Amino acid sequence: MIEQDEFDDIELIDDASGESDGQLYEHFRMEVDKGQEPVRIDKYLSEHQPHSSRNRIQKAADAGFIHVNDKPVKSNYKVRPGDVITLMLDRPHYDTTIEPENIPLEVVYEDDDLMVINKPAGMVVHPGCGNFSGTLVNAIAWHLKDLESYDPNDPEVGLVHRIDKDTSGLLVVAKTPDAKTSLGKQFFNKTTHRSYNALVWGNFVEDEGCIEGNIGRDPKDRLRMDVFPPDSEIGKPAVTHYKVLERYGYVTLVECILETGRTHQIRAHMKHIGHPLFSDERYGGTEILRGERTASYKAYIQNCFKLCPRQVLHAKTLGFVHPTTGQQMDFSSEWPADMAALIDKWRKYMKN
Repeated sequence: MIEQDEFDDIELIDDASGESDGQLYEHFRMEVDKGQEPVRIDKYLSEHQPHSSRNRIQKAADAGFIHVNDKPVKSNYKVRPGDVITLMLDRPHYDTTIEPENIPLEVVYEDDDLMVINKPAGMVVHPGCGNFSGTLVNAIAWHLKDLESYDPNDPEVGLVHRIDKDTSGLLVVAKTPDAKTSLGKQFFNKTTHRSYNALVWGNFVEDEGCIEGNIGRDPKDRLRMDVFPPDSEIGKPAVTHYKVLERYGYVTLVECILETGRTHQIRAHMKHIGHPLFSDERYGGTEILRGERTASYKAYIQNCFKLCPRQVLHAKTLGFVHPTTGQQMDFSSEWPADMAALIDKWRKYMKN
């Protein structure tokens, strides 16, 4: 039986340590029934495994994790009678049952239907990929442990959306199935309002712009996403709007508003247009990409990296319609200390 948490691991590529011994481990095995008509494997699995969405199955296939007769296949492979299908992951099977853990939470707002949390950078959102405890959902489970109707292992409640491990900022949690359904539809229909603040390398000619390009897994590095032409069949459509907030010569503070919510969307899109996020190691942001060649400038940049040793990205605002009252709810969060200190350092650099 394929459990939903298996495919959650496929989606949470940024929560991985990046370390692997190269060995693949079997997480499930099934044989195609006799008399089965040819059908795409993603469709076949989604019909036979009710706990796994077709989207997550496709992600697994794209990552090379779904094998047929011991060979990896794409999601358009058509199964045949007698085919042996296996899910092969690069980590041993692990019990990802979510247990409550007494971890501090910054709760911005809470009522009977939902709660809004300001997540710190460095906290993994969901167990998986080597991080099976100390996550945001473990902390939420502890916070709501006395609420009998809330089961942290029930996919019909809980987090409605996610942000990367090293991204800080606002997230909404549904306490009831009705709240999650309502909020999920708002995210799907793009009626929510979300903005991010990011510090990126380089200066922009224009004050605002729009990036369009499909987001898909980098074929050379499964822990990183890449951008492909919008008319290609690779990846999923993604649109990012950006506006310059402050210019510091060699780096720029921008606001990003997403039309879509793809994995690593801002990080991949900004790298694609030549402006990687400052201090984003995975996307090349820990190289000195702009500025002087002097020893003092190099030392200054290294001190900046030490001050904020992660991608400088913060989910600053979040807006949605309350699932019960119908009221518009809008939230804003301050920059975390490391990001605020870094911005202040660049402001002083420009003055001097």
